Amino acid sequence: MSTVLHKELKRQVTVDGADYTVAIDSDGFRLTGKGKRRAAVELRWRDLLSGDAAMAVALNASLTGKPPPATKPETEPAPARSSKRVPRKPQR
Repeated sequence: MSTVLHKELKRQVTVDGADYTVAIDSDGFRLTGKGKRRAAVELRWRDLLSGDAAMAVALNASLTGKPPPATKPETEPAPARSSKRVPRKPQR
């Protein structure tokens, strides 16, 4: 037997090193960047079941005018520095 979803359920997930909050409620679910207020992705159960989910995501993306958040690039090691140091002037 499954439990009925009466109120919103929130959980944190990490995708490619970036933290997100997933909120699931009786209408659908939202994926929001950690510390952000606006959802990056929002899907309604009705859209998902009818096959309109891809169209709904594209529409939401076009309305916000913002591209989806990019993944964090892997950092490259810093180039090796020369060990030569400039001598300091003697203090008087």
